[in-house]
This record gives sequence, C-alpha cells and structure tokens, in this order.
Amino acid sequence: MRLKKDLFQFKEFPNSGFLLLLWGLLLFSCNRTTQKKNIFHYNESSGVASLDPAFAKSQSVMWTAHQLYNTLVEVDKDMNIAPSLATRWDISADNLTFTFHLRSDVFFHDNKAFPGGKGRRMTAHDVAYSLTRIIDPQTASSGAWIFNNRVDTVQPFKAIDDSTFQLRLLRPFHPILGVLSMQYCSVVPKEVVDKYGKDFRRHPCGTGPFQFVAWEEGQALIMKKNPHYFEKDSAGTQLPYLDGIKITFVENKATEFLEFEQQRLDFINDIEASFKDEILTRGGELRKDWKGKIILQKHPYLTIEYLGILQDTTREVVRKSPLRDVRVRQAINYGFDREKMMLYIRNSIGTAATSGFVPLGFPSFDSTKVKGYHYDPTKALSLLKEAGYPNGEGLPPIPLLTIAIYADLASYIASDLRQIGIHINVEVVQKSLLLEQTAKSEALFFRGSWIGDYPDAENFLSVFYGKNPAPPNYTRYNNPAYDRLYDKALSEKDDSLRYIYYQEADQLMIRDAPVVPLWYDMVIRLVQPYVKNFHPNSLNLLELRRVRLEDSY
Repeated sequence: MRLKKDLFQFKEFPNSGFLLLLWGLLLFSCNRTTQKKNIFHYNESSGVASLDPAFAKSQSVMWTAHQLYNTLVEVDKDMNIAPSLATRWDISADNLTFTFHLRSDVFFHDNKAFPGGKGRRMTAHDVAYSLTRIIDPQTASSGAWIFNNRVDTVQPFKAIDDSTFQLRLLRPFHPILGVLSMQYCSVVPKEVVDKYGKDFRRHPCGTGPFQFVAWEEGQALIMKKNPHYFEKDSAGTQLPYLDGIKITFVENKATEFLEFEQQRLDFINDIEASFKDEILTRGGELRKDWKGKIILQKHPYLTIEYLGILQDTTREVVRKSPLRDVRVRQAINYGFDREKMMLYIRNSIGTAATSGFVPLGFPSFDSTKVKGYHYDPTKALSLLKEAGYPNGEGLPPIPLLTIAIYADLASYIASDLRQIGIHINVEVVQKSLLLEQTAKSEALFFRGSWIGDYPDAENFLSVFYGKNPAPPNYTRYNNPAYDRLYDKALSEKDDSLRYIYYQEADQLMIRDAPVVPLWYDMVIRLVQPYVKNFHPNSLNLLELRRVRLEDSY
C-alpha cells in the first residue's frame, strides 16, 4: 500500500478524531519498504501525558512540544542560546530588563478558534500571555517554578507593541535566557486555550514545524508538516523536510526493538539494560553482527548520576554519622574505580565523573580547571587514618539508599569500598520513598541524579546554593564562600567570566565532598541508516526540522 499524497492536505478534519486516527493508522502502518518514505516513526514507551507545553515536565512531552511550538530563544548544537521567535534582544544596564524583538512572519497553526479557521500572526501579546499563563495558579503548570523568585512580581511580562516583548527580573539572573528556551515557555494563542480549556492538552496549537492531526492515547499520535512554517535552510528551502511524524506507544521494550529491526521505527532512544550486551561491546561500540545494519549515536548528555551525603548538622542522623567528617567523604570518593564501573556495569555508556558536578557537554565544562576524584585506594586509606579510622577500624556500616535499577551499581561501589575498610549497606527502596526522604532531609547517604533543564551550569550549581531548600539542595550543603561565587556568576553578562565563577564554585564544593559524582550520562540512540541530518544534542531534545529520509534502502 502507498501513502496517498493528499493525506496532509485536509482543510477540515472530520468531527470524529478516532475515525481520522483509524484512517491515519491504516496509511501509516504499512511496512517502510512499500509506504511513502517521508514520515518519521518513533515509539514512546512511557506515553505522552499532555500536548500542552505548560505541562512539559517529562521528556516525552518535551519532545512533542518541540515539534508543535516555538520559544523566544532556543539552544543550538553547541548549547549556546540562539534566536527563534525573537531575532535579537537587549539587556538593560542594571541587568534587570530583557527586551526581545520578534519576527513578523510567524503564524499559528490553523484552528477553529480563529476567524475562518485560519491561523493568525503571532505577536508579543501572545508571548506575554503564554509566560503569564505559566505562573497563573489557575493553570497549575508544573513549570511555574522556573520563574519563582526570579521575575518581577508586579509586571514581569509586557508587550510593548506587536513586535517587542519585555521581561523584567527581580534581581540579576543572566541564565534567564536558558530558562526561556525550555518547552514550558512555548508560545500559545489565547483564543485556542480559551476555546478548549483543560482539553487544550488534546487540541494543541502552536507555531512549530509540525501541527497536530490526531491522537488516540495508548495507540498513536500523528502530526503533519506545517506548510506555513517560518524557518528556511541555508539554500532557502522551507523547513521541515519531513511530511509528518507518527508516534506509537508500545510499552514493551523488546517489542519496540523488534519494530526497529523490521524498520517500522526510525530510531530508538536509549538501550534497554536487558539486551544492551547483545548490541554493545564492553567498550560501548556496536557488536560485529550489527555493524553496517544500524547506526549507533552517542553524545554527552547534561545529566550527572551521583551519591548525595546529607550535610545538615542540625539533624541527629548527621551528627552521629562518620560522614560528617570531610575526610571520610573524600575517602569514599577516592575508594572505588569509576572507570571499571563504567566498563563492566554500563558498557561504557557515559563518562566517569572525575571532574566536578557540572557535567560534560556544557560550554563551561573544563576538567583542567575543576579537578575531581579518581581511584586512589592509598589516598583513601590515608584520609581514613587521619579521620581516626585506620584501615576502616571503628567505622560503623553506612546505609546507602537506592532504587532497584541502580542496585548493581551500588553493590559494585560497596564491593570496592569494602577493600579499604568502608562497609556500605545497600538498601533498595521504592522511588517514591527515596524522593520523600531526600526532600525531608531524612536520607543520610542516597543515590541521586540531576538532569539539566536548560543549558547553563547554574542549573546544576543551584543544587548546592545554601539558600535553596530541598529540592534542589538535597544535601543541604551550605558554604557562604560558594554562595558568593554563585551570586556573582548570576549577575555577570560576560560568558567567559561567568564560566570562571562557575568553575571556582564547582571546585570548592567538590573539595567539601557533599556528593560522590559517579558518571556524566550520555545520549545513546540506535538509528536506521536511511535517516539523515538526525543529530543528538546535550539536552537530548528530539530535533526533526532538518531530518531527511533517504528513498533508496
């Protein structure tokens, strides 16, 4: 069966979304060798909770929002802030007012909420409305926190005229540009939100490269090319190149991989632990049987996995613990082999965290400026002796809380530390319990991770800012010298200087060792060889605007 060329040329969809979906699924479900080859297919095993960007808190929602909407600014391939809906911006001398100058050629997708059903031009009033909607308690957006204690409390968002938007801060916070690149800050039209209310989650309308066709929850989501999209490539060809996207929601990862093998999916994000050894070598490369058949993509991911150590000495659990001694914390950091851990437990997916808390992939990352911990059992034993625990004598067992999927990693670390006399009792708990205990500062030693929300190291360093509660400051680390460096960085316009302050703060915290950095994560994808211009990025954002599917395969 061949995909009819006019599938995406309907001007008025049938009232029954389900009937449309059945029609779409029929056309989209043919084997790729016989169907029209310009529809990008991927699977989202966790499902999609909403198509409203105000609730873009999970990767699956972020990915779909990125196709349907645009933000004022976006992140380029080098993790720098680049124009999107805004062509440029000015910053006031006091670093409090950001003025954005907008494009005049951006239109919302066609929708029945507009006169005649035709999408209207996007203006600065839409930007002000969209950002105000995020912090409106009536919206109950999961992204309201991004502006907490950052934007002006009287009039944070203002449309000066149709093409000029202004944002005002409470205090200098240069990373606000990174915040504005988040999917939460996608621009939406008030008329459509008003028309559908809470059901806007199922009736999305944005300015993005693709627009909504149909969604049957648990089955499939279909989007088509936006024929009025404003971006063009360097040759003047309008983006996107694809005609559409089909997302399926198969929960079983083995079934997902089978679909990929049969070329019914164009890529798979991440590799299920149960069959990673079948596909990857210990060194993290494709095994011989797979070479030439599929493409393995790897890229630094703005994520760090770590062990946290509670620092709040007002807590009895801290006062009675040997972990209150920085030398014991440092000994743990020196006492296990991260490189071997990555090789044997992770198939080299990720990079051993031997620098700071800020992970590989940030422009400010520099392992020569921020030196962390490497495997040195001799140094660890020396530190234990200084702390009054020669060869670990007198050191009580230390409980480590983790969740089931990281139990093998925790056991590996415990095994290495046992060799130098540090006894770790690995306690596997439910994720909900671990989150509750860390939020209440009840967990002394715990496994954690931090995923970058926006491409600025401040997002990671905020985890240790003394004035921050838990979350994000789960360790309750509090060092005035660190806080001064953090505050100084936030008001610095010059990126090079800001990076220096970030590095100094990171190094200071690492010496104090409130955490045990484990590894900087990695985006890992299996991709069909006919998929071109499909590049991973450090935020693991699904970028499809420039993707092409080759005809000959």
